[in-house]
Amino acid sequence: MDFTAIIHKQLLFAFAAEEVQHLGGGFAQATPEMTAQILDSANRYASAHLVRLNKVGDRNGCALVGGRVVTPDGHLQAWQAFIDGGWLALDAPTELGGVGLPNALGIAVQEIFDTACPAFGMMPVPQRSSARLLHAHGDDAVKAEWLPKLISGEWGATICISEPDAGSDVRRIRTRATRNGDGSWQITGEKCWISFGDQDLTARIGHCLLAQSDAGISLFLVPSWTEDPANRNSVYVRRIEEKLGLHLSPTCVLGFEGAQAQLIGEEGRGLQHLFVMITNMRLATGVQGAGIAAAAYACAKAYAEERRQGGAGPRAVPIAEHADIQAMLLAMAARLETLRALNLAVANHADLARSSPDIALRTHAAALNGWLLPIVKTLGGEAAFDNASDAVQILGGAGYTREWPVEQYLRDARVLTIFEGTTGMQAQDLLMRRALKGGESFNAFLLAANEDAGGNAEFASSLQILKKTVARLADPGLSRRDVETAATPFLRLAILVAQGWAAARLNRVADETAEGRHLAAASRYLLADLATRAENAARQVLPNANRLSLFGDLL
Repeated sequence: MDFTAIIHKQLLFAFAAEEVQHLGGGFAQATPEMTAQILDSANRYASAHLVRLNKVGDRNGCALVGGRVVTPDGHLQAWQAFIDGGWLALDAPTELGGVGLPNALGIAVQEIFDTACPAFGMMPVPQRSSARLLHAHGDDAVKAEWLPKLISGEWGATICISEPDAGSDVRRIRTRATRNGDGSWQITGEKCWISFGDQDLTARIGHCLLAQSDAGISLFLVPSWTEDPANRNSVYVRRIEEKLGLHLSPTCVLGFEGAQAQLIGEEGRGLQHLFVMITNMRLATGVQGAGIAAAAYACAKAYAEERRQGGAGPRAVPIAEHADIQAMLLAMAARLETLRALNLAVANHADLARSSPDIALRTHAAALNGWLLPIVKTLGGEAAFDNASDAVQILGGAGYTREWPVEQYLRDARVLTIFEGTTGMQAQDLLMRRALKGGESFNAFLLAANEDAGGNAEFASSLQILKKTVARLADPGLSRRDVETAATPFLRLAILVAQGWAAARLNRVADETAEGRHLAAASRYLLADLATRAENAARQVLPNANRLSLFGDLL
């Protein structure tokens, strides 16, 4: 099975694909023929550069030498080929210096790269995301200086939020921004968990950083080097974290000692501004999860078709003929294909929210993505880890060894439900803000999902279960603790129903090509008992507060 062809088919079937095509300009240029050529080129690039780099990077990682991060052998060559190929510019808006092709095509390409080497994408994703951030909130001078360099890949970027005593709780940030007499700014403090906080691949790095100013939490751009390329800014790498996976990507602790900085946007509104970047990076986590899930599925399927064991006759049969293995492979395919469909849905609706001339459509697309983003971010991490775990199970003892790549997939996948907002954070956001407060995002999902509910009874039933659950959680008699403890089980239910939405559509539009039959089979497997699983998930939503009362007995 050609998995690039399946991605191409998913792009053609994707939610809102036609609406994006009708936007004209670069969106309309992405014909099926051009899309196929670009995906093929991405596959060739990944095969030539990223497959080997993934092995080297996982084995050797990066090193801190003389206060600078040194990347492993082959990374610079792969990066140079990446920027020479213009991959950063592919889906960047033309006003940023990009080609302006659909966001969905950009994430499809990113998935191909993440399948080959998920840690490699930890660098270009912040670059793309910071370019959108600076375009939205930077002044003209910042845009002129930084946007061309970020889109070309000459300069890099990071996102700097967390501190040793302030993770996602930005109110506790202690990094301080001080305004100088001439109106410039300097930053003093420490930030941690910074992917590619330093590297030897680009000439300059722009750190998009939150700090406390007199007006509150504000956003700053802190360059690694000052305007004089001979002078390094006062930004120092304290250490590279030793970690479970994604070894090619150096996770740095950075110290800022009076570092020169530029204010981005309005003082005191840093977190609100930074969400332009955070939103893009949460979708990228879903894409990274799809890449790892795809790699795990491909390895497990190929192994199951070759490995012989059991059977009633004189010769052993491929284990892919055993019912237990078939069930696992179908479950892996269902996770992957519904995640992929939801990722593409978010990408297409992001384009509509930014570029549609129809105000109502823009509003609906933005509200729908408010619902889907916590789902794809969480599902990406869970599908990657679950598919990697199932791949280890299918390979048996071989899967537990480093001779096969699936143990690396398991290690690499584990962090995806942690960074860019943990599962608990996504759950609180989905339930408190998207479902119960105003409800615009939830209603946008219902409106979109109802179009596919009529064609599948299992999905229609699961959608009704979700609606009834939201109504129960809106009961004013519930305590704050009741609702808080319901959030993560509710997210599980919402993910399941969103997968059902994707599966119902894929099953409805799938054609008789090999790729279409693959998508239909994966979808039908997920839909077969969807209502039962949704009912079981709904039962887990409300009892948790009472169960948590037992916690005191553990103390």
